Amino acid sequence: MSERHQQVEDAIVARRERVNSALPEDLPVKRPDHLYEASRYLLDAGGKRLRPTVLLLVAESLLDIEPSAVDYRAFPTLDGGKADVLSAALAIEVIQTFTLIHDDIMDDDPLRRGVPAVHEEYDLSTAILAGDTLYSKAFEFLLSTGAAPERSVDATTRLATTCTRICEGQSLDIEFEQRESVTPDEYLEMVELKTAVLYGAAAAIPATLLGADDRTVEALYNYGLDVGRAFQIQDDLLDLTTPSEKLGKQRGSDLVENKQTLVTLHARQQGVDLESLVTTESVDAVSEAEIDAAVDRLHEVGSIEYARETAHDLIASGKENLEVLPDNEARFLLEGIADYLVEREY
Repeated sequence: MSERHQQVEDAIVARRERVNSALPEDLPVKRPDHLYEASRYLLDAGGKRLRPTVLLLVAESLLDIEPSAVDYRAFPTLDGGKADVLSAALAIEVIQTFTLIHDDIMDDDPLRRGVPAVHEEYDLSTAILAGDTLYSKAFEFLLSTGAAPERSVDATTRLATTCTRICEGQSLDIEFEQRESVTPDEYLEMVELKTAVLYGAAAAIPATLLGADDRTVEALYNYGLDVGRAFQIQDDLLDLTTPSEKLGKQRGSDLVENKQTLVTLHARQQGVDLESLVTTESVDAVSEAEIDAAVDRLHEVGSIEYARETAHDLIASGKENLEVLPDNEARFLLEGIADYLVEREY
């Protein structure tokens, strides 16, 4: 592991610990216990906390301070005020978890983060309510930062719009499963809506709360969009290439479920009959040998390499947007996280 990669890993771990330690205080298990246990279930199961890490690092870079040197609960704004950026980070993470709970219900996925999905561990009704609870809590958290009222409204508006766009992206993803033809541009639009907008919000919201100008806010949002799209492309690649036990769910599930990805779109353009790659119709029943053969074919026609190159191009574009930030350690780590998103193995 390179020194830079280790620095990024350490930065993620340090901020993950801050987020994790805040969860029991900000999202306690209370009556009705069953609901809040289900709401906390995936949060307690783990997760890298990449999006809140991005949020906290953007705040640190904007203020040009030594990373982790200031209390996130009373973080200085650019005009001398204070804002609780840790609550904003929690808002982003619980929205992410809300989407995972509902995604698993829609896809009927049995596993998430190596444990039974919420609807499997509890029941369908409780899982829906847990997701809805997290969705509501996110706005409570974001409205409790103590930032100037107009900034709080702007940040909350961005999060609300982000949630709408996530739903639009999820709807397109479902629609694409039923379509014979989807273009790469349509796929990238879907990925932007379903996945990248939350990275965009994670990067833009702290800038809004701390009083950055519109140019800075939008550049940071575009950073998030680019690295978020690359993140989803890498996720699609990992679904094919990472062992199930490391991935935390069945490898190759996207192929079994006929999900459109940049890999499969490119393969179809190369004349590959995607329906013949995996003939097993159940994620639970598909064999590793069948997935291995499918992946070999996708390598053969260059589809996996095409997706990797696209992801790297997006990362390069995203890092250019960070030029609006001061040249400091936190910006260096944000650049490193961008690279990490396409170099990670799970």
